[in-house]
Amino acid sequence: MMDGYALLGLLAILYAIAVVYIAAKKPPKLWDMAKIRMFRKVLGEQGTVIFFYIFALVFVALGIWLITM
Repeated sequence: MMDGYALLGLLAILYAIAVVYIAAKKPPKLWDMAKIRMFRKVLGEQGTVIFFYIFALVFVALGIWLITM
């Protein structure tokens, strides 16, 4: 049986996968959202992609940590 921490860990990993997908594929509807446009203005296109990848890595680490608790 899965406990709450393991479920949160899996959700964090799924979220990280979604973030990597958005950074890699740059779907127009998501990539042109106001928040992401702001990131692109401040960090540049490549900086935003790198930020997304780092953000995804943090969530993968969080997910693994939650699963192993």
